[in-house]
Amino acid sequence: MKAKFLTTALVLAALTGPVAAQTIEGNVALTTNYVFRGISQTGDGPAVSGGFDVAAESGLYAGVWGSSVDFSDDTTMELDLYGGYGWEAGGFGFDIGGIYYAYPDSPDGQNFFEVYGGVSHALGPLEWDASLAYSPEFYGEIGPGWYVSTGLALPINDTVSIDARVGASRFDDLSSADYEDYQLGISGTVFENIGWDIRYFSASDGGDDGVFATISQSFGG
Repeated sequence: MKAKFLTTALVLAALTGPVAAQTIEGNVALTTNYVFRGISQTGDGPAVSGGFDVAAESGLYAGVWGSSVDFSDDTTMELDLYGGYGWEAGGFGFDIGGIYYAYPDSPDGQNFFEVYGGVSHALGPLEWDASLAYSPEFYGEIGPGWYVSTGLALPINDTVSIDARVGASRFDDLSSADYEDYQLGISGTVFENIGWDIRYFSASDGGDDGVFATISQSFGG
């Protein structure tokens, strides 16, 4: 755990050093349901969240993000620390990094770490992306976990787009927990820094499904 926090601290130090040119951006959001990989993190209730991101011209970035959660136990908060590197080559966008999911008031065994990689590319008017995440010890200490996802987005105009996504969760030591999740959404911006999003989600494990809405605001940059 200390090593993961140290890694993020080193990335932040590199980004905020006197030589590096960087941008700092914050965000706050209110959603009717915080959904993570097809599963509600709030018992289908609302959540408030916010965070800060630091990005350097070199492509390095780091950030912190927190949200209210409800796991029907003592857990009330999620706090994520992340850092990575993004770049473009041959018309493709690439992203690699790591993220530490912390639940400060949860029982032991809830915190976990993931490494991830992603790629994106424009296919005519469509915007395609795919990503892969791996955790050596997933949430609840159930062993290695994998998550692969892909999606397509189609801009309707300069401020509104629609998208469709599918993801698959796989667990090496608990294959009975494997499942897929799906999303269909429409999102847009108002006054450049206010965003809105409405989407349907479902999961193949017979669990959560429904529609939720989110409104967000960014600042800085």
